[in-house]
Amino acid sequence: MNSPADRSDAAWSPALEEEEEIQHSLFGEILDWMLAPLLLLWPMSIAITYLVAKSIANQPFDNALEDAVTVLSQQVREVNGMTRLTAGLPGPARDILRADDVDSVYFQILGPQGRHLDGDRDLPRPAPQAEEDMASPGAVHFRNANLHGTPIRVAYAYVNLEEDGERPPRLALVQLAETLEKRARLANEIIKGVILPQFIILPVVLALVWFALSRGLLPLAELQERIRARPIDDLSPIAPNQVPEEITPLVRSLNEMLARLSQSIEMQKRFIADAAHQMKTPLAGMRMQSELALRQTDQHEIHRSLEQLAKSSEAATRLVNQLLALARAENQPQSGSAFAALDLADVARNAVRDWVPASFNYRIDLGYEGPDAPVLIDGNAVMLRELLSNLIDNALRYTPQGGSVTVRLRAEEAPVLEVEDTGPGIPPAERQHVFERFYRILGSSAEGSGLGLAIVREIAQQHGAEVDVFSNPRASHPKYPGSLFRLTFPARPADKAPEEEPPFYG
Repeated sequence: MNSPADRSDAAWSPALEEEEEIQHSLFGEILDWMLAPLLLLWPMSIAITYLVAKSIANQPFDNALEDAVTVLSQQVREVNGMTRLTAGLPGPARDILRADDVDSVYFQILGPQGRHLDGDRDLPRPAPQAEEDMASPGAVHFRNANLHGTPIRVAYAYVNLEEDGERPPRLALVQLAETLEKRARLANEIIKGVILPQFIILPVVLALVWFALSRGLLPLAELQERIRARPIDDLSPIAPNQVPEEITPLVRSLNEMLARLSQSIEMQKRFIADAAHQMKTPLAGMRMQSELALRQTDQHEIHRSLEQLAKSSEAATRLVNQLLALARAENQPQSGSAFAALDLADVARNAVRDWVPASFNYRIDLGYEGPDAPVLIDGNAVMLRELLSNLIDNALRYTPQGGSVTVRLRAEEAPVLEVEDTGPGIPPAERQHVFERFYRILGSSAEGSGLGLAIVREIAQQHGAEVDVFSNPRASHPKYPGSLFRLTFPARPADKAPEEEPPFYG
């Protein structure tokens, strides 16, 4: 029967898988960003074309209306104090004025008091706000209006009937109007001439954009094929000069990742080879001692073989534990979310406390010196405890009986952790090599696998600490100059608060 947690995981799994399957196509993104503005501008282009076409279509017809109004205005004269049309515009002329196969043409002449003199009485008069047009008699003005529900274009002008400039002007209104059918037809013809080619050009543009994008993204496909054709063990960098400039940063980042991956694989291969080589010795010793004990009949010899077998098993156990510790240290995150605020003084005191019983067996004085106040750093308490354990174990093994090992912590500008002993010391030429894996100083009689200081260096690097090796300045015996391992941790901002140290099992 499934637990609620299992059912919850099962419920969430399809959603998570669906999110993981969502991918964005670079080709589609570029195509969208190119076509969306194009499709948006196309209706805007049609609207602008329509407005421009109407303006173009209005101009010649407005000019014709203006000429007609001007001619008609010239026929208005005042005879015997009465405003009327002169005989210069006979009936056939009026028929010619109204003659139009498409549009209806209207005209109107009004006297100074708005009295209708001639033409169509229903033609609307100019709006009251157009009185400023009276200030310029003879000038032709235009407006749009409606007559019997039909839109019309009206041209009108005021005629000054008072020839004597000393008296106030007496104005007559002359209006000529026509419907908009010819204008609409011409505007439609212009729009058709502009829009129809766009319907042909637009698919061609889309095809060219599609082709250009396909050609432009072809180097990505070629790069994919080159990477896919590589052997499984080929981690060599990709030549940046064989890819387009735009994806060169991506290729460089990929080359950096391949370099790190290659380094990690080489480190793992070396680790496995070294571990297999180092495990041969204790395992072979254990097998030899067990076979020897099986052949012995003397109880004393059997006991001695079993003691050797126990020592070999202890060495093998220590080697395996250190191999596991080194592998765990190398696979820890380099920093950031895996680190927390902790008290380095508390970690050091606990590590010394754990090794006090072992120091009694070695008959070595193990002590701790440090401030009572907390010394805060950002780190991993378990890994730092492992670091200190290896340094203390290394010091206890190389220090002769009756010597001393001191763990010292100083809270200066940056926290400084020291482990000093009164052993034989490390020659200056060997101090950089002792941190290498399985490295042992020639002539050393102490038991060890050569992994302890490698673990120390790995954990110190992850915490950003610098490791230095010196002779012990407090050593007094000329034969035993001692060693001083100093770790300098980076200073921590003072505005962070420490978190509770996780429990240590070991």
